[in-house]
Amino acid sequence: QVQLVESGGGLVQPGGSLRLSCAASGRIFSINTMGWYRQAPGKERELVATITRGGTTAYAESVKGRFTISRDDAKNAVYLQMNSLKPEDTAVYYCNAEVRLSALSNMANTYWGQGTQVTVSS
Repeated sequence: QVQLVESGGGLVQPGGSLRLSCAASGRIFSINTMGWYRQAPGKERELVATITRGGTTAYAESVKGRFTISRDDAKNAVYLQMNSLKPEDTAVYYCNAEVRLSALSNMANTYWGQGTQVTVSS
């Protein structure tokens, strides 16, 4: 099986920065797209940013120019650098990965981490 473990969340003042990390482990042949999602209290989970194996990135409009997603395939890891944080960024952040388990198949399974809390408050 595959496990994703996030870290780096916490409490930060408005205007501050945080860097989230997510490491995948287990039976992994390769990882296609990786991403970050978030869910605020009373709201649905929403996409924050994604990055393909080739390095193409996509961002939610609300975080463009403030957040940067990156990955390290040698470590099966994805990162989210969050700058100029706002109170509305407060949420549980989840990482997501499309994992190929074998070289014999192009099929990829989607896995989720348990989430890490980010709170932006003065």
